[in-house]
Amino acid sequence: MLDKININVSAIDYDKTSKALTQQLSLLEEMVHSKDDFTITDSEFAFGWHFFVVSVNKALVEKLVDQMGTEFDKIKGKGIEKKFLTWLTNNLEGKTPRFKLAIKEEMESSKYGIF
Repeated sequence: MLDKININVSAIDYDKTSKALTQQLSLLEEMVHSKDDFTITDSEFAFGWHFFVVSVNKALVEKLVDQMGTEFDKIKGKGIEKKFLTWLTNNLEGKTPRFKLAIKEEMESSKYGIF
């Protein structure tokens, strides 16, 4: 089974945000000559926000790291997942209304106070 990075997305506008994510991740796939390396779930609406999950194959992120080289190391964050989250957030800003990205596994462990 492929390793995946699961990203929880909170967004005001599901259509614009999911479209921007799809566009950015498709460009990434094209850049590193990959295909079908991410999925986006349907949203659940609550408290005025849409919540959904983006699953990205780690192989896709590793290809990005290889292609960017030392530039990837300069991205803010600890570890490949956090740096990828920062990279993705930076590439989406201005293209979609308010949104927030977080690593799913970290959110699940922190809600129980386990760090």
